[in-house]
Amino acid sequence: MSSIIRIYNSSEINSRTFDGFSTTLRKVFSVPVSIANVSLNLEDAYDNGREQYNSTALLAKLLNTFDTSNNKSIIVVDVDLYIPVLTFVFGEAQLDGSAAVVSTHRLKNQYYGLPKDDTLMEVRLEKEIVHELGHTFGMYHCQDYECVMKSSTYVEEIDLKKTVPCRACQQILDENIGKKSRIE
Repeated sequence: MSSIIRIYNSSEINSRTFDGFSTTLRKVFSVPVSIANVSLNLEDAYDNGREQYNSTALLAKLLNTFDTSNNKSIIVVDVDLYIPVLTFVFGEAQLDGSAAVVSTHRLKNQYYGLPKDDTLMEVRLEKEIVHELGHTFGMYHCQDYECVMKSSTYVEEIDLKKTVPCRACQQILDENIGKKSRIE
């Protein structure tokens, strides 16, 4: 059985927005995409001292709550994420695994004191979804600043990226997907 991408929307983003992302995801990863709106209690991932949510704990919750076997699953949330060694993260994924998480929190202009721009936030979110799912397909960070697999420390770096991998990363992805389909 070949894998599919499952997007679990636990954010305020309208599900129609994710329908638009499906075309990009199918093009990049060559697998079907499904979308589901879910309500997920995130409180066990909350750190009172940091006033943020531990993204690794949210990955574990995703893995324990939903069937991720033979799939790549990503949950989209609106909360501020962190891992212990970093001040914040836009998202996190299991390298060559099945789960990823992305937050809209720091993708919104309002976080930076700028006027609301839903279109820009959606473009950023699409790039981060592709980026984190890329990790689940075994892709590492790229040095090409336009590649969607470039690591982003600041939202401005996300804005510089394209929504798709560079040619070299796409070739690696195609090889990884090809290897997996021959094994399964």
